[in-house]
Amino acid sequence: MLRSFIPRTLLFGLVLLAAGCSLAPPKSFPVADNVDLDRFMGAWYVIAHIPPSKTENAYNEIERYSRGEDDDTVNVKFTYREGGFDGPEKTMRPWATVLDDPSNALWAMHFYYVLRLQYVISYVSPDYDATIIARDKRDFVWIMARTPQIDEARYQSLVKRVGDMGYDTDKLRRVPQQPLSQRDDL
Repeated sequence: MLRSFIPRTLLFGLVLLAAGCSLAPPKSFPVADNVDLDRFMGAWYVIAHIPPSKTENAYNEIERYSRGEDDDTVNVKFTYREGGFDGPEKTMRPWATVLDDPSNALWAMHFYYVLRLQYVISYVSPDYDATIIARDKRDFVWIMARTPQIDEARYQSLVKRVGDMGYDTDKLRRVPQQPLSQRDDL
């Protein structure tokens, strides 16, 4: 019994090690130089995204971040309305582990205790009012801001950044966001 336990344990450890290493993007992928985690915490409205299928018809998407008990843990509350402003509200509560100190820009986003996804803060504006979250697979991307709407020039500059990262910007979906005065999800 001990003979079969050791190889299984070693195999499991190698799988975990490989999964952890696979979250680091290649050096050529854009990663924010230094993210001040305390300034990054709070509500971020999803302005546009290339979404996972679960949120491809989301309205009023908001990511809310707060510091966890450990220095490298971030609590996440993700809310959206399915299919319209009056659609059912959905909530997910993943958590993140900050993987790279001191830049704080590479996170492992944990879902359901077993799923860990790469989460790269590729850009954050100097005043922390806009950000781009990306993945080196270029499958998903999120343009987020501190307000539900941004002006068109600002939006286009963020879209250009996403395109410069190698994403097909034709796949971006603008997320419908109600003005703050019309919301009940705050």
